[in-house]
Amino acid sequence: MFLGRAVQNPSKVGAVLPTSEHVARAVADVVPSHGPSTVLELGPGTGALSDPIRERVAPGSRHLAVEIDPQLVRYLNRTKPWLEVIHGDASDLRKLLADAGVDRVDAVISSIPWTLLPGDKQRELLHEAAAVMTPGGVFTTVTYLTTLWRAQTKEFIGALDDTFDEVFPRSAVWRNVPPARVYACRRPKG
Repeated sequence: MFLGRAVQNPSKVGAVLPTSEHVARAVADVVPSHGPSTVLELGPGTGALSDPIRERVAPGSRHLAVEIDPQLVRYLNRTKPWLEVIHGDASDLRKLLADAGVDRVDAVISSIPWTLLPGDKQRELLHEAAAVMTPGGVFTTVTYLTTLWRAQTKEFIGALDDTFDEVFPRSAVWRNVPPARVYACRRPKG
């Protein structure tokens, strides 16, 4: 499924292979594990991050995902029936979540291919994500070490710094193709 969608929609799939278990575990590590929480995945694709997130969330939590690709939405509904999948564009995040009865989330986990997006779109999506986070929430995303030199990656890292008071690049995850860097961001600015 992943390879087929990557070939058909290269502008919307930012990796050559699904995210490795090692990256998925590093991302899930920031998800609240005590007490009920609401966790949101943006751009879950085939759900490579979903299982480690599900393993970490406490009973009574909600785990939602916003996916733009209708074929991937159908795939996720079939393969991960426990995941609340919302078909839509993260540009409309507040409305999509309101329609699902959610106003705030404790963690936003993003698999959006940021380096394929122009800077204004990056900032728009980050603004939407920051707007739905609880005050103690965390935004986590992944970039690839092979793209650090690209203008879009530099622009994205700058957008993270402009959007969040704390941006922590975590150590590189070498056991992924391509090698990845996970960012954990807290305290959205104004």
